[in-house]
Amino acid sequence: MSVGFIGAGQVAHALARGFIAAGVIATHRITASSPGTDRPTVQGLRKLGVNFTTSNKETVSKSDVLFLTVKPHIIPFVLDEIGPDIEDRHLIVSCAAGVTISSIEKKLQQYRADPKVMRCMTNTPVVVREGATVYATGTYAEVEDGKLLEQLMASVGYCTEVEEDLIDAVTGLSGSGPAYAFTAVDALADGGVKMGLPRRLAIRLGAQALLGAAKMLLDSDQHPGQLKDNVCSPGGATIHALHVMESGGFRSLLINAVEASCVRTRELQFLADQEKISPAAIKKTTLDKVLQQPGVTAEGVGVRSHGISMFNSSNPRTKKK
Repeated sequence: MSVGFIGAGQVAHALARGFIAAGVIATHRITASSPGTDRPTVQGLRKLGVNFTTSNKETVSKSDVLFLTVKPHIIPFVLDEIGPDIEDRHLIVSCAAGVTISSIEKKLQQYRADPKVMRCMTNTPVVVREGATVYATGTYAEVEDGKLLEQLMASVGYCTEVEEDLIDAVTGLSGSGPAYAFTAVDALADGGVKMGLPRRLAIRLGAQALLGAAKMLLDSDQHPGQLKDNVCSPGGATIHALHVMESGGFRSLLINAVEASCVRTRELQFLADQEKISPAAIKKTTLDKVLQQPGVTAEGVGVRSHGISMFNSSNPRTKKK
């Protein structure tokens, strides 16, 4: 079995590292493609020994399981490009937030009658084999395809099958979850520094507190509220701290964050299903396609290090007099 990634960003890099560390896929059987070659994640993939190419078609030809790890607005362009090259052996796994199985199947059915498509939502901790992944099976994917994907994803963390209509909520919870956790650790460390701790120690202690709490919860059959109560002594420091958190709306903030991520995912789904792309996305996609042409450089189309776009000739750093 060989695995390919169309898109060589954070998700592709994390999955490749996780698969290699788990020993489920040999490095030489992984291929990734991206129009850009100077991104840190591309350099990381190359250091791993993964086959890298700027040709999506080459990735398709070398892969059995094909992960689509590009931004949602890029998916239609990718499917139009690789559609003619999809064969019976290919299992297409979309990791793009909000892009439905039916929209991918509809695109690919222009080229073949029964494309095997699956949709998954994972997160970046797969890089340390502690990811959280759910997947849904498409119309033409078989039971064996689901087992294969679950075997791959279970090697880098927790994995389970769900109905597709739950994936948006999963995106808001565990898909975006690592960002919530990193923000929490950063804030906890700030608190430690405020009270006199060295920054490095504060970050380590905050991260270890979250890690330990997560392991306790996963190894226990107790409700998280009960485990929280177990830490709180009557009149003690922890219950006073929790009072401050509740006064600041801590729970509501987390609930609202999950909801906001989920709602945005559904907005992306609507745009993908309607095959509509925002003006900003069109500009970005068009620029990427222009830069793929032989002999074209970023400087040649007006893109400089300070961010001038080919669509805007004015310098944003120059103030009008």
